[in-house]
Amino acid sequence: MSKTVEKIKAPIAEEMKLFETKFYQSMKSNVPLLDRITHYIVRRKGKQMRPMFVFLTAKLTGDFNERTYRAAALIELIHTATLVHDDVVDDSDMRRGFFSLNALWKNKIAVLVGDYLLSKTLILSTENEDFDLLKVVSVAIKEMSEGELLQIEKARKLDITEEVYFEIIRQKTATLIAACCEAGARSVGASEEICKKMHRFGNLVGIAFQIKDDLFDYTSSNIIGKPVGIDIKEQKMTLPLIHVLNKVSKKDRDWLINSVKRHNKNQKRVQQVIQFVKDNGGIEYTQTIMKQYSDDALAILNEFPDSEYKESLLTMVGYVMEREK
Repeated sequence: MSKTVEKIKAPIAEEMKLFETKFYQSMKSNVPLLDRITHYIVRRKGKQMRPMFVFLTAKLTGDFNERTYRAAALIELIHTATLVHDDVVDDSDMRRGFFSLNALWKNKIAVLVGDYLLSKTLILSTENEDFDLLKVVSVAIKEMSEGELLQIEKARKLDITEEVYFEIIRQKTATLIAACCEAGARSVGASEEICKKMHRFGNLVGIAFQIKDDLFDYTSSNIIGKPVGIDIKEQKMTLPLIHVLNKVSKKDRDWLINSVKRHNKNQKRVQQVIQFVKDNGGIEYTQTIMKQYSDDALAILNEFPDSEYKESLLTMVGYVMEREK
């Protein structure tokens, strides 16, 4: 794990350690197969950015308590369920360098495990009467599904505007990070105004995060295991391409759309599209927009008094922009 992530985690290291145990408990079941699968899921966790957002915003806005652990568990349960379901939808055999659940246990079991994890969010929140937290995460689940469906619908026609693109990434990616930050603040009883402010902060960071992800498609030096041009091959319309499509001549536009629609498996043609987007300012424009979102996020944080938690969140925003994977 990078030094930066360790630095971000430092003020909440103890809480993160305890959270791992609590999260595993929240997934437990009497069905041995389910237990084997959830154990597998816990062992291959990623950087755990989402619980970090929950804990840091909680510490920034109030007194950390047991509800904060539950808020983080709710978010992680949803996040894990959506990853499991995404792998089935995308027919993906790998996830973070490990076999995906559907590769090991087949689609039917993967879908049911995703459903089980979502049901656990309902149980965990209702048993503890955390209805405010349940409301936050329910909105996130609804928006994530809508975002995925909107993207599928638009991918068929490739008639995507910047406005629609931002709506898709807000729902697909930013909504869950916004939920982390709002749930963190709500878990410690922060005021309605602060909770809304933290939701907005998460939204801005989430959008910047996704834009950075889109840029990886155009940088041959990326080391995230995501092949260059993969978004084009999957007919995903990302900001560099949308910007260029909307500013070039009809002839070039037709060539670009035709390339993405009909020649997206042709490596040479994909490289030509990438080069064309680079030559026409798609990358610079996208970087400028990403910086605007991250600057707005930093401005919200700077309204809070200095603390190690604020420092970690400031570093987190920087990390989203600078990361290599």
